[in-house]
Amino acid sequence: MERSLRLISAALGGYLFGTAPSFALACRLASGGSAALRSSGSGNPGGMNARRVLGHRLGTAVIATDIAKGVAACGWGHRSAGDVGAHVAGAAAVAGHCYPVWSRFRGGKGVATSFGQCLYTFPAYAPLDVALATTVARVPGLRRPAFVSVAVSSSAWLLASVLWWRRGFPNLWGPPPTVALPLANAATVLVIASRAVMLLRRPEPDELALPR
Repeated sequence: MERSLRLISAALGGYLFGTAPSFALACRLASGGSAALRSSGSGNPGGMNARRVLGHRLGTAVIATDIAKGVAACGWGHRSAGDVGAHVAGAAAVAGHCYPVWSRFRGGKGVATSFGQCLYTFPAYAPLDVALATTVARVPGLRRPAFVSVAVSSSAWLLASVLWWRRGFPNLWGPPPTVALPLANAATVLVIASRAVMLLRRPEPDELALPR
């Protein structure tokens, strides 16, 4: 029972970390609240749209904050329920970012927050993740480079986590790879994919995505 309560605490805390409205805070800093990402640019309350609407500095700050949310959520999860708790909280943070209860479940794409999850739970793969996502996004002729980049890098991230788990590869400062790693990554990929499908149903400018 105690173990279950600790995992629930990790999940709830991770979700709440994910719902932190970094884009709204950036809007307040930039314009006293007059700039609204949901009605500007692509309409997405995320880092890339923030860079388009608010400028490079504040947009980059939003991206960094979204990454930090993923890292902080995993740290909370680890404190609550160990390595498994870190995985659970990381996936929950991405869910909170994509579907925040405070905004009627209308959130961002979850890419930067999931990269924060990767930095904490799968740091050995993080540099490869950046390289792959950036390379794919810059391939000429792609109709939606951000969507393709996220799809390819997310698939590779998930497959790599299975490989690390099965082979027991070292994971730098992250937790030793167990089955919890690919399971949490699969949950995150499903959340990001569900959000991407919703966004693809409406026309919007494509955005260069960070890995995950």
